[in-house]
Amino acid sequence: MKTFDKCAAQGDLLFIRIDELPSDAVRVNATDGKYIASHSETGHAHIIRECEGVEFYHAANDNMTAYLVVNSDKAFIEHLRDFDTHEPISFKQGTYKILRQREYTPEGWRVALD
Repeated sequence: MKTFDKCAAQGDLLFIRIDELPSDAVRVNATDGKYIASHSETGHAHIIRECEGVEFYHAANDNMTAYLVVNSDKAFIEHLRDFDTHEPISFKQGTYKILRQREYTPEGWRVALD
């Protein structure tokens, strides 16, 4: 399992360590024991399992941004697909901004496809 200090990526997600959670972030409850960081166009998801010391938030007015607060040594992101998966990435204690990556096409900007 990979770890990182400041910045990491998994598929179409970018994780950046930040100093503090924005005051307008909206807390999200886990569904079936997991937080879904992103859904993929192929139906798989990048998830963070619910565990003590982990909180997940969405940005108030931006569906491309989420936040993760980690006060545990058990938090990691995993890719739920049976084939061609991304290696899990573990999080150190801290606060992280999660961005859906974007890409430019001749038609304009779009969400990056994983």
